[in-house]
Amino acid sequence: MPTPLELQIKTLPNSPGVYQYFDKEDVIIYVGKAKNLKKRVSSYFTKNHENGKTRILVKKIVRIEHVVVDTETDALLLENNLIKKYKPRYNILLKDDKSYPWICIKKERFPRVFSTRRVIKDGSEYFGPYTNMKTVHALLDLIKELYPLRTCNYDLSQEKIDAGKYKVCLEYHLGNCKGPCEGFQHEDNYLEYIRAIRNIIKGNFKESLERLQQMMLDFAAEMKFEEAQKIKDKLASLQNYQAKSTIVNPSINNVDVFSIISDETHGYANFFKVMNGSIVQSYTTEIKKKLDETDKELLELFIIETRNRFNSLSREVYTPFKVDLGENIKVTVPKLGDKKRIVELSERNAKYYRMEQFKQIKIVDPDRHVKRIMGQMKKDLRLSVEPRHIECFDNSNIQGTHPVAACVVFKDGKPSKKEYRHYNIKTVEGPDDFASMKEVVFRRYKRLLEENQPLPQLIVIDGGKGQLSSALKSLDVLGLRGKIAIIGIAKRLEEIYYPGDSVPLYLDKKSESLKIIQYLRNEAHRFGITFHRNKRSKSAIQSELEQIPDVGKQTITNLLRKFKSAKRIKEATLEELKEVVGLSRAQKVYQYYQKEKE
Repeated sequence: MPTPLELQIKTLPNSPGVYQYFDKEDVIIYVGKAKNLKKRVSSYFTKNHENGKTRILVKKIVRIEHVVVDTETDALLLENNLIKKYKPRYNILLKDDKSYPWICIKKERFPRVFSTRRVIKDGSEYFGPYTNMKTVHALLDLIKELYPLRTCNYDLSQEKIDAGKYKVCLEYHLGNCKGPCEGFQHEDNYLEYIRAIRNIIKGNFKESLERLQQMMLDFAAEMKFEEAQKIKDKLASLQNYQAKSTIVNPSINNVDVFSIISDETHGYANFFKVMNGSIVQSYTTEIKKKLDETDKELLELFIIETRNRFNSLSREVYTPFKVDLGENIKVTVPKLGDKKRIVELSERNAKYYRMEQFKQIKIVDPDRHVKRIMGQMKKDLRLSVEPRHIECFDNSNIQGTHPVAACVVFKDGKPSKKEYRHYNIKTVEGPDDFASMKEVVFRRYKRLLEENQPLPQLIVIDGGKGQLSSALKSLDVLGLRGKIAIIGIAKRLEEIYYPGDSVPLYLDKKSESLKIIQYLRNEAHRFGITFHRNKRSKSAIQSELEQIPDVGKQTITNLLRKFKSAKRIKEATLEELKEVVGLSRAQKVYQYYQKEKE
């Protein structure tokens, strides 16, 4: 007999709709939409889910409810409303408790224009909401400069104006208002201003620009140059504002633009509203993933929620890839030209927002920053675990002299310098990088095993396939193959090699994973070269002192311990040398350098 849950799944309709999953406490834990309810819900119980949270969700499902709807659009809206209402644990919730500012054109005689955060349904016109108060202030300042409007809240009925109930205030004398309260400005003239203001708020500057241009020419023709200059200044202000807001072709009108970029844990989505070629609204936010959602799923949710929040009635949206928004909204994926450029601009905004978030997180929440970086490296490098502990090896020999090697250690993506190690190559004669790498890797991990020290999750070998296979031989001998991930990085093209795979992996040149590997490689190289240089210079000093007849190694060691360098030994007096190595040896050293000076 099938269980009640299996029975529910078998009897689901092949229709578009919304499904709700309940746990044993009869609490909604997930809400989803589907073009085909039966197919979508069945897939949860028949697939092997890679994502751990999805597997846990499926285990917790005890009961399913569904609602059949007519269209995909209805499914999208119903899903969004149910998520907001019930806040299920496994659903993404776009949290936003802020109240956004609007620009209001008040429904009254001689309408006032002002900003507000409260929308009152009294017949007034509201434009917005705006995501940035700076934009609202800039618009209102421009409107005030171009069109003198009243700011008082008097009831300017014709009867009260005729009765002389009001007197003009300071705003009139400053030229910021034309005094409709005393009948100095006719209502038709005032409403012309309101019509022009409405167009400017919507991003349509053409009419105002033409009108101001004509007024300026009329004043100039009448020799009223002072008034013409005032209009010219207003014209410049409007053109300046337009230049800042116009991004694309003016033919792009009443369109919403959406884009998203994401990493392992979060998505970063951007929204533009475009009117007459001007971006009149912009909004970017971070979305926390719950069930390893795809960019398509995140963007669909963001579009529906954002259009709902900002009361968008645009019939067309531009996106970087195809999304399902139902039959009432036209989805365009631009391929070239101005439309493509505005989608790219939206993506750039999302990227910059992501970078800003990372910088802030690095300061405020370093643990989350490390977890994100490690998660990204695990994914990029195809590892089974996060590489919290990485070790990188580099060989340094110049013309085959003094072969040395370096091992650098990174913990949580940062250098752990106290754990860096230098190695003198002992078993290899001459310049043999492969044999040197084999020796050093063996010595390093033999010691860690003997001392019961923690092993790294990742070994990085500075070199290509040859160096990697040499290191692997040592891991085989130690029985560590398969227990530690190991990769080789070739210098020229930043190719990353894996054991048994002749085809290298190429990471995105801007990826953080590649940057950390490059940092590791450069640090190993720097550390190895420094050791190599010191060793060579010490050798050069000793070989110079060895030229002195009848002076042995112990005498040279004692002199260097005291004087630190051959130069200081050369400059020392006989008395100073005598104190260190006795009179007989001191005379030999002193006379050798005296002859050199002659």
